[in-house]
Amino acid sequence: MRYLIVGCGRVGSALAEKLDEDGHEVIVIDENPTAFKRLRKEFGGHVVVGTGIDSEVLRRAGAEKANAFVAVTNGDNRNIMAALIARTEFHIQKIVARIYDPQRGQLYRDLGVETVCPTTVNAQLIRDRLVESSTVSTPEIEFGVLTTLVAHVGGAQVDKCVGDFEEFERIRIAALIRKGRLLVVSTDTILESGDEVHAVVTSDAFDSFIQSFPDARKTKPVRS
Repeated sequence: MRYLIVGCGRVGSALAEKLDEDGHEVIVIDENPTAFKRLRKEFGGHVVVGTGIDSEVLRRAGAEKANAFVAVTNGDNRNIMAALIARTEFHIQKIVARIYDPQRGQLYRDLGVETVCPTTVNAQLIRDRLVESSTVSTPEIEFGVLTTLVAHVGGAQVDKCVGDFEEFERIRIAALIRKGRLLVVSTDTILESGDEVHAVVTSDAFDSFIQSFPDARKTKPVRS
């Protein structure tokens, strides 16, 4: 199988070497050429200098024939944007992105991107140690208390920042669709009329979000 890995940090390099040892074709992408020094001399895969959110770089790395795609840079937004490009432009079916913000996990799963959150994984492992669990569990993120919603921007919402509608650990706007283009946002992103907002909210913040976006509705997961 052909694997594309964006990010040659500790995780990316270790994963690349393991997949290479298993006999797979591995291509590693990183915009910093010195990052490839983490790979052992025995590494039999390929490296490509460039950013994983550039379609041409991904095409040069062979994304059109990739069986799986992994994004493990240090930035959540870069990982998600790279993963969404891999899915929408290159139609790669198996995609995994590392994110540090657990509240974004459900939203990106609904967009067809599997996520791994070190924050949640580490918390569960530490909890297991504290309670002296006899077995080390495989951590899973519990999304039962979160809801993903989609809403449209208009009226008083126009020209306001994404951060104006977010609440710490309760409401997070992670992406929006503007004129048919999917954008990963920050708290400073200015909303425009017609934007389609995608948010993840806790159950106790549902009514608060509805007050800001009365037309909000639950999203339907994207299936591979």
